[in-house]
Amino acid sequence: MKRSEINAALKEMEAMIREYRFALPPFCGFTPEEWQEKGHDYDEVRENMLGWDITDYGSGSFEKVGFSLITLRNGNLKLAEKYSKTYAEKLLYIKEGQYSPMHFHWFKMEDIINRGGGNVLIRVYNSLPSEELDKAGEVHVHIDGRETAVPAGTQVRLTPGESISIQPYMYHDFEVEPGSGPVLLGEVSQCNDDNTDNRFLEEVGRFPAIEEDEAPYRLLCNEYPEAE
Repeated sequence: MKRSEINAALKEMEAMIREYRFALPPFCGFTPEEWQEKGHDYDEVRENMLGWDITDYGSGSFEKVGFSLITLRNGNLKLAEKYSKTYAEKLLYIKEGQYSPMHFHWFKMEDIINRGGGNVLIRVYNSLPSEELDKAGEVHVHIDGRETAVPAGTQVRLTPGESISIQPYMYHDFEVEPGSGPVLLGEVSQCNDDNTDNRFLEEVGRFPAIEEDEAPYRLLCNEYPEAE
């Protein structure tokens, strides 16, 4: 991705957040220059990858595969003695035409919440002991306190305010319902570790390769300079 595309995506997500009156923590507003001056008191942000994020899953086609997000809080399974939080929270911004590929988590349970905008479609499957898709078994889902069973491959439709609980080993992907407009999603979960707890049905990447065609508007969570 070009840096200009990343900057535009972050500003677009900021505008959606302002529209729905969700206030962000101060570190989300730091400029790249301000990050150069931040000391070890902000190591929790650096080490737990808090802040702005962009993923195109290595596709090179962000408008079709990927979305923008912010990690607001997170623990750290590898540094549990230092960071004892057992939970995480994110905001995600996904537009019509974008897609998050099919995957599950070995450890993490998460609630995906439609915070506002259009409707999101979340397709669900169980996984087999081989970790492949179970294309036959019914999937038991919990949607805002209601448990129900749906056929494998069902797209659960979440309108604003609705949420679904995603259990470990439950395959899921998601996209915006065509014609409904961009969606601001919330995610409340156990600790998030994208390096060790994502099992994608097909191999994907994580962070985009960046072409620096202009200065960064915000640093992404994998770009912070080390504290002096």
